[in-house]
Amino acid sequence: MALHLLWLGLMLQETLQTQVQNSSSTVLSRPSLSMVPLQPNFQEDQFQGKWYALGVAENTVQNGSQREFKMFSDTYELKEDHSYNLTTRLLRELPSKGQFCDYWTRTIVPDVHPGQFTLGNITLYVGTQSYTMRVAITNYSQVAIVFSEKIFRNTVYFKTTLYGRTKQLSPNMKSYFISFAKHLGFTEDNILFTAPNAKGCLDGSVRPLSPA
Repeated sequence: MALHLLWLGLMLQETLQTQVQNSSSTVLSRPSLSMVPLQPNFQEDQFQGKWYALGVAENTVQNGSQREFKMFSDTYELKEDHSYNLTTRLLRELPSKGQFCDYWTRTIVPDVHPGQFTLGNITLYVGTQSYTMRVAITNYSQVAIVFSEKIFRNTVYFKTTLYGRTKQLSPNMKSYFISFAKHLGFTEDNILFTAPNAKGCLDGSVRPLSPA
């Protein structure tokens, strides 16, 4: 763990070159992709598999430091054409159903640079005008940071996500992610960290789950 955190720290020293925005700002500017690093020599086969979302910074989030959100998992399944089937699993709760495991799959395809992707068959996603996902930093076995932006019905949504191969979030990983998000213009009010949940939903169960 110490070695991977040292590696991540060195990577961030190279990329965090702008000053932190004033935390009182409530209007976020869309960061240029040139501000987002791209993992050198991206290894598509090593990146595949399950990642747990440990933290997220989004332009639509406010007062994030005062609350948490449920952890979700993203599983990247590499295909022969170098695209991924990306499956997200999330524990939801509805009054009529109690807790249940929701999941959805979409295809992301290589775009411009190794480690950068867009939606496959984007015309199927009504209202989505563009989508870009970029793997900024990863050591493949423990941690990754990805950035994505979407234009939907002329509104821009963007976020960066901290992934872990396990559900554990160390203080150092949390600190690095906050610094990275601020480099892109997010404030601490835009940052959320996940609350791990049990139930087995994130690890593959698709059966309805009994209320807690």
